[in-house]
Amino acid sequence: MQKKLTWMLLALLCVSMLTVAASAAPTTELHVAKIASDGVAVINETTVDYRWMEENLPVLGDGMTHYYHQGPVFEGDKWDPEETTNFKDRGAVKGTDIRDLAELVGGAEPGDEIMVRAADGYHVEFTYQNVYEPDSRQGPMGICWYNGAETGAGERQGCGYVPDYYTGMRLVFFADNSTNSEGLHVYGNWDMHETLPESAQHFYDLYPSTGGLTVKWVDEIRVYTEGFTGERGALASSLNTPEGTTEPAETPLSLVVTLTAALGAAALNARRGA
Repeated sequence: MQKKLTWMLLALLCVSMLTVAASAAPTTELHVAKIASDGVAVINETTVDYRWMEENLPVLGDGMTHYYHQGPVFEGDKWDPEETTNFKDRGAVKGTDIRDLAELVGGAEPGDEIMVRAADGYHVEFTYQNVYEPDSRQGPMGICWYNGAETGAGERQGCGYVPDYYTGMRLVFFADNSTNSEGLHVYGNWDMHETLPESAQHFYDLYPSTGGLTVKWVDEIRVYTEGFTGERGALASSLNTPEGTTEPAETPLSLVVTLTAALGAAALNARRGA
């Protein structure tokens, strides 16, 4: 009986760990869909991979220019209008404008919302204006599938195309450098305050942080006719790490190693109990 229980628990562990591995892995294709005003019916849909996007749609970024978001500012003005601290280097990325992806399924109109969804279920929604008519200090929103240079500090992302760019595909705001005294392309917290509606702004506890908008492992874009009426995305595993962490997300390989160790330990215990 004890032996059977051990193997049952092990099976549950395997399923759980494989599920995490599947959701915490780089994505290489996007499902794009336009949803009717009932929030359910699919009007049009298509699936494209990163190779097709690079070859057939305009490319954001040049693979050399680094783009930054900003983490929470705990001292002084939490909005940090001067953009002085806690920059999150998202790499020298290249990607595809969400607007161009939306156009593949019929596009969006004022009043619609565009959802960016990660493989782990986390999702964020943006207005038509922010996707189609972005302020230059916000910049176009890109789903990035290439990173030409590793980050100078902070989270490691990997270089090259996905899956070697292992935090991709990732949402990055291609902000200009008009609000940064160092000439960096930073989408800062005050930029978010000035360009995004409150419903789309991200906070770490009570502190604004545009770093929390850069969703990893994106696998779907949805255009919701007349707006998204469902539950707004709760923080899921793609962003469920403390702000400012420098360690990369656990990769499927490391999970396999962990799983193998668990299998060995369980087998040994089973033999001892036999």
